[in-house]
Amino acid sequence: MLTQLFSGARRRPLSSLSEQEVLALAIASEEDDARIYLAYADQLRAAYPHSAKVFEDMAEVENTHKNMLIDMHRRRFGERIPLIRREHVRGFLERKPDWLQKNLSPDAIRREAELMEQQAYRFYVEAAKQTSDAGTRALLHDLALAEQGHEDIARMLDERHRPEEVREEEQETAHRQFVLTYVQPGLAGLMDGSVSTLAPIFAAAFATQDTWQTFLVGLSASVGAGISMGFTEAAHDDGKISGRGSPIKRGLACGIMTALGGLGHTLPYLIPNFWTATIAAVIIVFFELWAIAFIQNRYMETPFLRAAFQVVIGGGLVLAAGILIGSG
Repeated sequence: MLTQLFSGARRRPLSSLSEQEVLALAIASEEDDARIYLAYADQLRAAYPHSAKVFEDMAEVENTHKNMLIDMHRRRFGERIPLIRREHVRGFLERKPDWLQKNLSPDAIRREAELMEQQAYRFYVEAAKQTSDAGTRALLHDLALAEQGHEDIARMLDERHRPEEVREEEQETAHRQFVLTYVQPGLAGLMDGSVSTLAPIFAAAFATQDTWQTFLVGLSASVGAGISMGFTEAAHDDGKISGRGSPIKRGLACGIMTALGGLGHTLPYLIPNFWTATIAAVIIVFFELWAIAFIQNRYMETPFLRAAFQVVIGGGLVLAAGILIGSG
């Protein structure tokens, strides 16, 4: 917070810039935006080549604007362009570096591009107000209108490079990547956490009749299983050959869902009364197993009845084993 406050204090207001500095800032901004669009294109090219072409064309538009601004600066002020960038001026949103923008979905990248164009439009409107040269003011007004019309340009480029069948193909690719990176590891974790922890938790419950001790057993089993499953998922496949995506994301999805699966029927044992806690835990187990069957049906295209039958039978056997072991 203090860093942002002091960095903001070191920035200059737009109104303090000379006309030469306004042109220099506009040149740097157009150049930066072109580079950002090219970075987006590079990021999208492997999986979404048609969307990548859209951003390549948008980068060409930004470079055209930059060249127009350089010509204006050359006519008015000569060849030397002052070094001033957006981070030197108050009011500009900070642009994240490329390495923080990786793995964004195509839709998220398009939203980022829309924000960039909106900011550029507002900058040109304000910059035009403080220029006295008629030619410069006209150019800035034209660029403001161009930035405002970039949504139409982007739509036109999108329609040219991404016809309906291409959009459907890219949506299918994005859905498949989501399933591989998040749903499959998360489902594996949820199944492991929900089913494998049933036996130790209910065995401890019926063996001790102590809700607090049962809670501690369930907590340790859930957290331990989550850590183990998360590291196993992240370590066994880097995603480069399988195309399953970032191992860190998959490991987090698997580990978190494993822990949540076990904690679901562990938390009721914070209730002091043993039978109340156990009945609540059994009810939660039912909803956990239903959620697993639903996810299998929704994302893995497994028939719901078959998924429910498999999960209920498996979960029921593990639950019965835990109760029998604890009661013995």
